[in-house]
Amino acid sequence: MFFFQNPSLIRLGLKAPLVTNKAVSNVFHKTTPSSIAATIKNIAAKRSLSAVSTSNVTFATSSALRFNARGSSFFTSPTRSFSTSLKQLNIASQSASKPTSKWPANSHKAVGYLCIGTSILVFAIVVLGGLTRLTESGLSITEWKPVTGALPPMNEEDWIAEFEKYKASPEFQLLNSGMDLDDFKFIYSMEWSHRLLGRIIGMVFVLPTFYFIATKRVSLKTSAKLLGICGLIGLQGAIGWWMVYSGIDTNLLEERRSKPTVSQYRLATHLGAAFVVYCAMISTGYSVLRNQWIMKNPSEYAKYFQQIQSKSLSRFKLFTKGMFGLIFLTAMSGAFVAGLDAGLIYNTFPHMGEDWIPSKAELFDPVYSRVKDQADLWWRNMLENQATVQLEHRILATTTAIVVFATHMYSHRIKTIIPRHAYKWLNISMGVVTLQYILGMCTLLYLVPTDLAAAHQAGALTLLTCALLVINNLKKPSKANMMILKKYLEESAKKSGAKPLN
Repeated sequence: MFFFQNPSLIRLGLKAPLVTNKAVSNVFHKTTPSSIAATIKNIAAKRSLSAVSTSNVTFATSSALRFNARGSSFFTSPTRSFSTSLKQLNIASQSASKPTSKWPANSHKAVGYLCIGTSILVFAIVVLGGLTRLTESGLSITEWKPVTGALPPMNEEDWIAEFEKYKASPEFQLLNSGMDLDDFKFIYSMEWSHRLLGRIIGMVFVLPTFYFIATKRVSLKTSAKLLGICGLIGLQGAIGWWMVYSGIDTNLLEERRSKPTVSQYRLATHLGAAFVVYCAMISTGYSVLRNQWIMKNPSEYAKYFQQIQSKSLSRFKLFTKGMFGLIFLTAMSGAFVAGLDAGLIYNTFPHMGEDWIPSKAELFDPVYSRVKDQADLWWRNMLENQATVQLEHRILATTTAIVVFATHMYSHRIKTIIPRHAYKWLNISMGVVTLQYILGMCTLLYLVPTDLAAAHQAGALTLLTCALLVINNLKKPSKANMMILKKYLEESAKKSGAKPLN
């Protein structure tokens, strides 16, 4: 961190016509740009996690470093005392002698491609899960067999056996008693496909992860993230069965006073876990690939680094994080709408029936309370009353659209200091949220048709992706690219003339 906390030392190496006082000249009269770069190289070598390649050297971040086209530096902060810099240099040198790690500082680019590629499969399974719910196929498989369940019924006898198991379920007895074997084959195939894709995602991600970790092709920090994602994938399978069980267990249905359908709480948990896995993959993969980009494009990185370190971006970063959280919350409220079939009532917009909102008596109906003193009246209506849940989703969706629009308009005022890619993804977010809002209205007005409802769910994840990429393009870099700075400083020193100070 030494060089970036003391920009005066870097300025000394990059700016040829440096104007200094006599004390400074006496100490540094023999210092050249190349010697500064060499000093940085030595410090980088001491701080490196591995000296094998350029990807194994620690990079400390700076809010003061900026480069112009000639390779010279220019700083807005005043020159700091060189005596302080020398003192900190001695401290840094003494504390730099640490044992090197066998883990690389930067992960291989294949790790990034693995995360991004698998996230596409997660996106697909979210959409397929929505279709499974919309076709009411989720309760067709009444057993959880993580391994043997990967095989579908192989002959007619197997199909009949599975159908008999389904006939014993509350859904068949109360809702689908007229279903024949052909109809059952369709809903069974939908649920089986959903589960199979989940197994494929686990295999595609977990096995390469173990390989990359075993061969140490990932950084220690990234390996922890990958293992965390692996754990979430396994947990997601258990959450999925936990959700399905809420719709086939008679006791749970009686406790909820519900028809045979999954619990909206467990549905939201299942969807939320899928979103977390997806976002973790996108964020991890993007970080890995960005580090690779930094290594190949140090000059572009210098400009990018200058922008994200600006204090003027603090408010904008806060807005984008709030926007991301609001989008996620709105998507989770959509899961409650789906779990309660709340989209099948009040199919008007913007009014709900003849009024803007239903009456208070309907929004907070005592029938949903389960205790004598009705202490749970408020929160149970908020989470279990169809009318209240739909109103909440309308409010959150509208608020999200307004926040995205406001953030988008604010970005135009500070366009010059926003990284290009962050600005691009925010513009895309504005278009996606507009389309998503229209899809939501159409889904409601047309009584939740399967195609529109599936597109609406896909739109929610697409919007969340755009917001996540805005945030990732505003993140400060990791400490894994000190060699990039060293190389760039060397090149800048050569361009500046490398003349000693007199």
